Amino acid sequence: QVQLVESGGGLVQAGGSLRLSCAASGRTFSTYAMAWFRQAPGKEREFVAAISRLGSYTYYADSVKGRFTISRDNAKNTLYLQMNSLEPEDTAVYLCAAASGSSFPPADYAYWGQGTQVTVSS
Repeated sequence: QVQLVESGGGLVQAGGSLRLSCAASGRTFSTYAMAWFRQAPGKEREFVAAISRLGSYTYYADSVKGRFTISRDNAKNTLYLQMNSLEPEDTAVYLCAAASGSSFPPADYAYWGQGTQVTVSS
């Protein structure tokens, strides 16, 4: 089992940048593929990006490709999301998630964080 805690959200102007972090508990962080999702008010949760267990592979939603970068530091049990060129449409609660198993990108995620709010003003 793994517990996930996101941080780094906040208010930023359009065109700005933020870096989100997701700290994971336990010694088995490197056995999980990880991902970021987001959920805006009144909308369904949306996939943002995923990264394989050792960081060799990444996968992005078309809406963030070229602007967001997912990465991980297994020595620090931490997942990151670097967000550049932010747009008002990126405003949402951002959640990290962990998936066990070997498939990539994962179809299901067993563990979720509580989320961190990102607000982009125009």
